[in-house]
Amino acid sequence: SMTTVIVILAAVTTLIIGFGVSGKHSISVTALTSPGNIGQRSVLGCSFEPDIQMDSIAIQWAKEGVAGLVHEFKGGKDHLQEQDPSFQGRTAVFADQVIGGNASLELRDVQLSDAGSYQCSVTTARGSGAAVLRYRTGAFSMPVVQVEHSSHGDTLQCEAPRWFPRPAVHWMACGDTGGNLPLAANTSYQLNPENITVKVVSLLHSITANATYTCLIENSIAKAVVNIRVTDFSITKVTNLQLVNLNAESVSSSFSALHWMLLLPLYLLST
Repeated sequence: SMTTVIVILAAVTTLIIGFGVSGKHSISVTALTSPGNIGQRSVLGCSFEPDIQMDSIAIQWAKEGVAGLVHEFKGGKDHLQEQDPSFQGRTAVFADQVIGGNASLELRDVQLSDAGSYQCSVTTARGSGAAVLRYRTGAFSMPVVQVEHSSHGDTLQCEAPRWFPRPAVHWMACGDTGGNLPLAANTSYQLNPENITVKVVSLLHSITANATYTCLIENSIAKAVVNIRVTDFSITKVTNLQLVNLNAESVSSSFSALHWMLLLPLYLLST
């Protein structure tokens, strides 16, 4: 049996900007995100002080270095006349959640080039505010582990279909005393047809029964860990995927400023 545990860490930006418009106050706007998985869907999170007047709410997403807008939503509907061509057909806001303070952007078919600095600007009847976030892109996937039997002994194979940048793979044996011993393994990388991501295959030879092994795959944006317990009769696997948090020290202090917290959907791992 396989138990899958997924932990998603949201990177919270430290830059929160408030600005006033004539006769209005600045409002609190907070942005957060996790790395985007190439080819899949992602959420760039943004929340603001809610306002019950839907018609007065305007949301604008912009990206540094991009001439047009990423997305614009005002008066309860999308306004995409000024949207940059590179984002056409790939963006949406959660329209039914805007009234509650959700200005988050859904980004579909994530491209490597989507990485960069984004600004979420919100205007309501109460005032205006903006927040900036740094968005990173790459590829990460859950590893699959299996045992191969041969006359030369048993081999553990740890395979993951899509990673970018090219990850490092580490194997460890967990001793009864709790110590981890690094192990030598044969790891190969095969370029996928899209010519960006790589398939990772790592083989650990001469494994022994009644032992626990760990296969760790990591790059600059994600880390996947599989703990494998091998007995005479079966293997038990527990898989954990974490997205690397850019601003770990700012999370606790920034959360207090949120009037409304977006729980990032698990779009990151949908296929």
